[in-house]
Amino acid sequence: MMKVMVFLFWGIIIFMQNPENGPFYHGTKANLGIGDLLTAGFQSNYRPEVTMNHIYFTALVDGAGMAAELAQGNSPARVYKVEATGDFEDDPNVTDKKFPGNPTRSYRSTEPLKIVEEVTEWKRLTPEELQSWRERLANIKGDIIN
Repeated sequence: MMKVMVFLFWGIIIFMQNPENGPFYHGTKANLGIGDLLTAGFQSNYRPEVTMNHIYFTALVDGAGMAAELAQGNSPARVYKVEATGDFEDDPNVTDKKFPGNPTRSYRSTEPLKIVEEVTEWKRLTPEELQSWRERLANIKGDIIN
């Protein structure tokens, strides 16, 4: 059975078929190559005192782009198309807890993600949007579900 989802993201209506099958994306400031593996065990971009037990990804290229732009560091934001190498789950930091279901199509895994290709087209944040998101993230109360 084909699953179709419709939701609003940044003012755009999104239609998705079988989002759990991908494609999937990861945003970062790291310069990676095709075939490289992304793994858990690094500092959170949003709470540097937390070492992450999972690697996070999304089925929305613009969501990965936003994560890349918000990531720590001075390198350029990069988005990669990735493949999950193992089991994954909905990201509990944004699913059901903050939004009903999983409208951001955000996932996490303890298994590596394999880089398939670099993606260069996504909606960039304006400097004002970037500052607004950084302020929101700085003011978030509560723990990261790790």
